[in-house]
Amino acid sequence: MEIPTMEGITSKTIATDQITTRVLFFGPEDGEPVLFLHGNVSSATWWEETIVALPAGFRGIAPDQRGFGESDPAKKIDATRGLGNLADDAVALLDYLGIEKAHLVGNSLGGMVVWELMKHYPQRIRTITLVDPGSPYGFGATRDNDGTPTVPDFAGSGGGLSNPELIKRLKEGDRTMTSPFSPLSALRALLTKPPYISPREEELLSSMLTTQIGPQEVPGDGEQSANWPFVAPGKWGASNATSPKYQHDVEKIIGMEPKVPVLWVRGSHDMVVSDAAASDVGFLGRMGLLPGWPGEEAYPPQPMVGQTRAVLKRYAAAGGSYEEVVIEDAGHVPFLEKPGIFNQVFHQHLVSSKGGK
Repeated sequence: MEIPTMEGITSKTIATDQITTRVLFFGPEDGEPVLFLHGNVSSATWWEETIVALPAGFRGIAPDQRGFGESDPAKKIDATRGLGNLADDAVALLDYLGIEKAHLVGNSLGGMVVWELMKHYPQRIRTITLVDPGSPYGFGATRDNDGTPTVPDFAGSGGGLSNPELIKRLKEGDRTMTSPFSPLSALRALLTKPPYISPREEELLSSMLTTQIGPQEVPGDGEQSANWPFVAPGKWGASNATSPKYQHDVEKIIGMEPKVPVLWVRGSHDMVVSDAAASDVGFLGRMGLLPGWPGEEAYPPQPMVGQTRAVLKRYAAAGGSYEEVVIEDAGHVPFLEKPGIFNQVFHQHLVSSKGGK
């Protein structure tokens, strides 16, 4: 599916030693590189408005990540490596482009890839911008700010609990709002805060519909569990890769060297990543929307925001720095919903570090 790009953006198909995929570019070739990593069920298209607004002297680079957009469908995400495949893909792209260091920007799943890059490729990073990132401990099945597992097999996380109606409609290319579980309904009600409607809604929806669907893609596989909600993570796809079962070495984030400045931006009404996330089984159980919930003590909602803040505070105490910015009246993608406010803080973050090594 070919999605129209905004004026000034160049789209190229690039084959690195990891993957062949579409990459969007904007800005001077000798500008400071800013690498944008998109979220789940989306593609590089979601970053276009942010890329074209970059300050002078910066070059935006946004790939379709493995499993999404126009990335090679033969290349699967091995969830047992966590976000390792996606981090390796990002570094392979920098290598292909001859870039030693880049400013990193990640939203949601892309933010979790940034956590992975902090662990294993710190020398490639100039600055970090996290926009409503998934928790550094993974998505689901942890009970406190220290990331303690809720149950030993991490049941309640991974791809096996994905909404089957949404997956079906993604696969069918549904562009309607005839169901609350259609992709367009999810875009308007879950990813953004109503009544916001993007002026590029058709392009964003088309991007969602390029998601690669299957037991090794989205939603991925799952395994039966004796623990509520009786589904544990499988071994394939992005949703399983975000399970805390496969998120290791959080201490490497805190110990990252060299330390770089971190900007953490989140929407005040984010329903995807929060301490009461709409797709977290602990929260759904508490609300009576998932039967058999064993109660608050046995399976509380995951404190996703609290976990991120706790890790970043430790990062700062170890010699780094971070700034938390909450954008009011915005959901999971504040760079789209409130671009003026987002770009003000984002650009200041970039410019203040411009030329830094």
